[in-house]
Amino acid sequence: MSDFDATITIRRASLDDLPAIIGMLADDPIGATREIVSTPPDDAYLRAFADIDGDPFNELVVAEDAGAVVGCLQLTLIPGMARTGMPRAQIEAVRVALSHRDRGLGRHLFRWAIERARERGAGLVQLTTDKARPDAHRFYRSLGFAASHEGMKLMLRED
Repeated sequence: MSDFDATITIRRASLDDLPAIIGMLADDPIGATREIVSTPPDDAYLRAFADIDGDPFNELVVAEDAGAVVGCLQLTLIPGMARTGMPRAQIEAVRVALSHRDRGLGRHLFRWAIERARERGAGLVQLTTDKARPDAHRFYRSLGFAASHEGMKLMLRED
């Protein structure tokens, strides 16, 4: 059990949370090269938020501590034909604010996401992680994730 079990609230993100979410996405060497931190948030983020928020298969959630947004993740339920029609859940965009790193919040967020995926009928949880994030790889393995597949991406636009 982490220190956060009693103090952190995990809830669906609201539009008001968007600046904090974008800030966390940009707060690492990889994110800093591809995110746009601005006030107000760039229209692309507003459109993405509306799409995610309006999709019953997607949940963008934040972790809140004493009124401050200190973590986030996106959980997507993916219906599928493989494995006898088993739905799967995809976890994306997991971030923890610098002030709350290395204190168990990431583990707390993942426990919440895995349980939520189970509640929604997912038979497995998957994620992708950049090859340049060895610390994240160790963390995901510590949660029971296995590097069972080789992921590939085809960029359709350069941003």
